Order: sequence, then C-alpha cells, then structure tokens
Amino acid sequence: MKKIVVGLVVLFAILLVSYKYLYHAHRDIANEEAVFSVTVKQVSNDFLQDEAKANIKYLDKSIQITGKVTNIDIANKTIVLDEKVFVLLKDANVVKLNETILVKGRVIGYDSLLEEIKIDQAEIK
Repeated sequence: MKKIVVGLVVLFAILLVSYKYLYHAHRDIANEEAVFSVTVKQVSNDFLQDEAKANIKYLDKSIQITGKVTNIDIANKTIVLDEKVFVLLKDANVVKLNETILVKGRVIGYDSLLEEIKIDQAEIK
C-alpha cells in the first residue's frame, strides 16, 4: 500500500512539472528591461560582419532600436526602419513616414537574403 501512495505522489509531481513546463507564462517584452539600446546601423553591421556571433548576441533578446521609418503597413501593424529592420508592432500606432523613432521589441531573426533583421512584439517608445 505504501508503494502505491509513493507511486501516486511521484506521478502527480511529474504531471505537475510537465504541466508547468508546457504551459508557462508568456514573456512580456513591454515590461522587460532592454538588453541593448542600438541604432539600425549598429545592428545591421553586426549581422553583416558575423551573422553567427550576432545571432548569439541579439536573438530572442529584448532591444531598443532607433531608426527612420521607411515603410508603413498599418493594416498588418508593420513598419520598416532604414530599409533594414522589419518590425511587427503589438498595436497599430500612428507613425509618419521618414520619422525617426525608438522601438522596443524582441529580435526573432535575420534574413541574410534580404539583409533584414526581424523584430516582433514591438512598441514605439
């Protein structure tokens, strides 16, 4: 009988840990401290010089990036900074073309073919 109780407790513990692992809380990039505060030119140069090293440095990290808005798609909540950084905004904000802005978001990747850095969960500061 004691083995059954111990077995059930262990099984319950395994199920609880598995549940917590699979259904953990999502990151809130807006409330995270930015790891880096950079310009589009700095980040772009880092990826052009050594993509693997830049991925280790920036990938899945919260950054603040400054650049000039060169493209706007309000319907899809996206903007492009200096024709090099594709930004997916959390909220549709009013942004003007050729305006220099500060954006905070999470770096999700680099497209070496288009030489474009991708940022999501972004908000304009």
